[in-house]
This record gives sequence, C-alpha cells and structure tokens, in this order.
Amino acid sequence: MTDNAIGYRLTTDDIEPLLDGMTIMGTGGGGSPAFGREILRNDLARGRVIELIDPDAVDDEATVVSGGYMGSTSVLDRLGFADLVAGWEERFELLDAVRVMEGLLGRTVDHLVPFEIGALNTPVILSAAARLGLATVDGDGLGRSAPETQMSSFIGHGISLTPMPLVDHAGNVLVVQQASDPTYPDQIGRRALSLGGGLGANNHYPMSGRQLKEAVIPRTISGALRLGRALAEARATGVDPVAAVAEQLGGRSAFTGRVATLAEREDEGFYATDVDLVDDRNDGAARLTIQNETMLLTLDDRLAAIFPDLVLMLDPTTGRGILSTELTEGLPLALVTVPCHPRLRDAAASATGRAAFSPATFGRPDVVWRPTEDLLLAAQH
Repeated sequence: MTDNAIGYRLTTDDIEPLLDGMTIMGTGGGGSPAFGREILRNDLARGRVIELIDPDAVDDEATVVSGGYMGSTSVLDRLGFADLVAGWEERFELLDAVRVMEGLLGRTVDHLVPFEIGALNTPVILSAAARLGLATVDGDGLGRSAPETQMSSFIGHGISLTPMPLVDHAGNVLVVQQASDPTYPDQIGRRALSLGGGLGANNHYPMSGRQLKEAVIPRTISGALRLGRALAEARATGVDPVAAVAEQLGGRSAFTGRVATLAEREDEGFYATDVDLVDDRNDGAARLTIQNETMLLTLDDRLAAIFPDLVLMLDPTTGRGILSTELTEGLPLALVTVPCHPRLRDAAASATGRAAFSPATFGRPDVVWRPTEDLLLAAQH
C-alpha cells in the first residue's frame, strides 16, 4: 500500500496491524480494538468491500460527511460487542444518521470520512461506508482521537459541525440544526444519549470535496496500517518497539516508568483521570491529564505536551497501545510525544478552534498551548 493509494481494499490480513496502529494513534481513546475487530471481521465475512480513497482523488463537488458513535464505554461493555454488531444487521444507527443527513442536505452522500483515528470509531465509519457501497476517505479530522465532537480540524477550517443528526440506541432521532457555540452540539448530544440508553451514532461536518482537501488530516488510515506493520516487524526482529513507533510517527520517547496513582471518574460519557507516574530508575515523575484521551503531559512538573499534540501510551515491552480504561496502579508505561499535523495546529489557532480546543475543556484554563517540541526543549534546560 502506497501513500497515494486509490481504491485500496482492506483484507483480513490488514485487520490486526490496522487495529494496532489505530489503537496507538488513538492516544488512549478511540474505542476498543476488540470491538473494531468484531466490526471488520463481520463485514469482510459478509462480503462487504471496505475501500479507501485518497483525499486528492475525491471530486471537488462530492458530498462528504463525518460521524461516529458516542456513548459510555461501560454501556458498550454491558451490551457486548458481538451482540451489538449482530444487531446492526437489523438496524445500524450510523446508517440511520446518514440517511437523516441526506434528507437535511437534499442530496446523497458520496464519501464518509472518520472524525478521528481510533480502533472503534474508524471501523464504524469503514463499516457504514461499506454498507452504503461507498469508499471511505483515507484520512480523518484529527490524526488522533479526541473526546468532543468540536475538537476537529474540520471546524477550525470553516466547515460547520451542524446540522448534526443523532440517532440513539433506543431509536430516538435528534437534529442539532445550528449552534452559536461550537461546544453546544456535543453537550446536547451527550445529554440526549443519557436519556436514550447511553449509546448512539451521529453524523456531522457536511462538506464538499474541495473543503475536505483543505481540512482533512490526510492518509491516516493507511498510516495506521503502516504503523502496525512496522511494529510487527520491530517485534519480530528484536528492535525496541517503542523506538520503532516514535520513528514511524516522527515523535520522541518522553518517559518510561509505572503508574503510581490515578484518580478516575466517569462523567456524561467521559472517562477522566489524572495519572501520576514514576521512574524508579531515574527518580523521575510524570503526570497525565486524561479525558478519554491523553490531553496534557507534565514531566517533573514541567509542561511537555498539550492537546492537540499527541501523547501515546505504550506497553514498554511490546509497543502495544494502552487504552485509558486499562490503566491500573503499577502498570508499566512508556510515553511518546508526537507533534500533531500542521493542519490541526492551524485549525486550533483559528478563532473557532481556540474555543473548540481550549485546555479549559479538560480542566486546565490556566494552560496556553505551545508546540510539544518547544516544551520538551525547554524542559531539558
């Protein structure tokens, strides 16, 4: 698979490396790879074609939409992955949301693009596109995962989040037609889900192909597949898997230690926690602020990375991506920081982006974003 792949079709051999890569890039969130595996295996077993299209190959006049699933991880665990996927053969909420969007737009959708890269939220888009007979754009709105719908390159490049249809697990349909505050649709969506079974699908960011090309973080699905393959090769050849991940993504190893303490809570679909880590060998310390995904990292009380830059949580031995819900006291953890894509930085710097990406959304109104490479350089002096 090349960077300019057009019409690439996923196979069963792609599933594991793809999920490995997406779990790492999900920065602790993006959903369970076990769920993503169930989705992809089911679709391929049923003969569905999961096809990618390069962003540059999308027609300028095409209609592209994003979307995904919203809800609590505890609800997903309770309902069960296999049962949910089996139920989608009768009713798939994400397809219903796309149909509502088409009705609002007055035209059919040509392509779907993931909101984020993650082991669940990317496969659900791949599945919806395959069921519709459409190719999925090889890219997404972040190049990582994020906890809130307005946190996207799309919104920072002038693409409207609304209209946003939401179809919940109970069958209720809600449309946020317009919003004056970029955080409003996500807040309303989560409140609605709490009344409708705690799980649902949304559709959002309707855009043209021309808009897509200006805003999308390109080739992240194929990038996740390459990352997974590079990690598998590193394991097979005895190369340090954490170093292999850092090299593949243009990041740097920032910390290796163990989880000392964590204070966690779940609030309206978010898994939020502060995680303190220690490095017993070098007497170092780190702290992660997590809201589903890693949002902020300090090293010895100095800022080292701030969302939307990436902090990857990896198993130090295997390089496997660790989900935030897997964190427990004593867990060994390696942290890798990666600068986010320039398009995402540009989006975060826009007027709308400053509100959408504000550190206040994850409890740190005192923090002003600076590039992780600058923060790490300052921390070394």
